[in-house]
Amino acid sequence: MTTPPPEVPAPTTGLRWRAITAEDIDGWLELIRRIAAVDKPGYVEQRADLEHTLSSSSDNPARDTLLGLDRDGIPRAYASLVRTEGSDKIHGSGGVDPQWRRRGIGTAVLRWQVQRSRERLAESGVEAGLLRCMAEEDNASHVALFHAAGAKVVRYFTEMTRPLDAGIPDVPLPEGMEYVTFNQEISEALRQAHNEVFQDHWGSEERDTERWQHNVEHPHFRPDWTFVVMDTAAGEIAGYNIASFDPEGKKLHGYTEGYTELLGVRRNWRGLGLAPAMLGEAMRRYKASGMENAGLGVDTENPSGALGLYERLGYVPTYREVVFDLQVLPER
Repeated sequence: MTTPPPEVPAPTTGLRWRAITAEDIDGWLELIRRIAAVDKPGYVEQRADLEHTLSSSSDNPARDTLLGLDRDGIPRAYASLVRTEGSDKIHGSGGVDPQWRRRGIGTAVLRWQVQRSRERLAESGVEAGLLRCMAEEDNASHVALFHAAGAKVVRYFTEMTRPLDAGIPDVPLPEGMEYVTFNQEISEALRQAHNEVFQDHWGSEERDTERWQHNVEHPHFRPDWTFVVMDTAAGEIAGYNIASFDPEGKKLHGYTEGYTELLGVRRNWRGLGLAPAMLGEAMRRYKASGMENAGLGVDTENPSGALGLYERLGYVPTYREVVFDLQVLPER
C-alpha cells in the first residue's frame, strides 16, 4: 500500500491535496505555464522535465510530490523534492497559481517540503541536512517566502547573454586538439569527464547514467551545438561545451539564444585557453543556426574566474537567481 504524502498544514481552504501522477501532467504543465506568464522565470519546465520527475528511480513521486486541486479538479499549487543518493541536501521546487496567492498556500507547501525532507533524510540515516530552493532575485514574493521561513542565501547565479552580431572571438585550439561533435559513442566518456570537472564545484552533484540520459534526450538538447575538445594524441576529452535551445526563449527574453548549459576543462588541460576557444566555437555554431544571442549561467562566486572570462568575451548579466538553504533538523 502506498504511503500518502504528509498532510499539508492549514490554511489551505478550498484545495484538496494528493501526490502527482502521470495522469496529472497536462494539468500540471498548464499550471506551470500560468505561473510563468506572471513570474516570467528564465526557464519554464517542459513536459519532459515533469515526466522525468515522476519516473526518476532515486525519488518516490508517491511521497515526494504534491498537488493542490480546487473543487473543479484544476491544479492550483504543486511541489516536488529531489535527492541525489548519499547527499544531505534535498532540492525543492514548487509554485502557486497567481489567482490563488496570498492565502498562505505557499507557506503551507514549504512547510510540507521541510517535513517531508526531514522524513526522507531520516529514512536514509541522515539526521540533519538542507532543503535547497531557488528563486529569481526580482521575484519579491518568492524571495520573501524563503526569508520568512528562516532560509539563508548561500549563492547567486547570474544568467548572461551576448549578441551574436558583434565580432565572435577566434581563439585557435592548441596543436594536437580538435573539436568532435556530440555522438552516442562519446556520450559516456563525456559524462565521466563532466563529473570529474565538476566534482569540486560548489553545489554540484554527480550525474548518474539515468540523469545523464534525461539531459541528452531532452527536447531542448542540441547535439549539433554540443562538442568536446579531443586531445588526439592522448585519445581523451580535454574539455566540452554542452548546449541547448529553448524555443520559448524568444517569448521570454525577446531574442533567440543558443545556450551553453555546461562548459568544462579537465584539470590536466587547464591554462591552455580551451574555455575561450570553445565559447567562440559555440557562438559560431549558434549563429550558423540563426540564433541572435549566445547565453550561459555562472556561479558568481566561482573561484575559477569564469565570470571575468565571460565578461571579457562580451557576455552581460540579464538576471540573477538566489539559492536558499533551509536547515532540516530532526524532530525533538
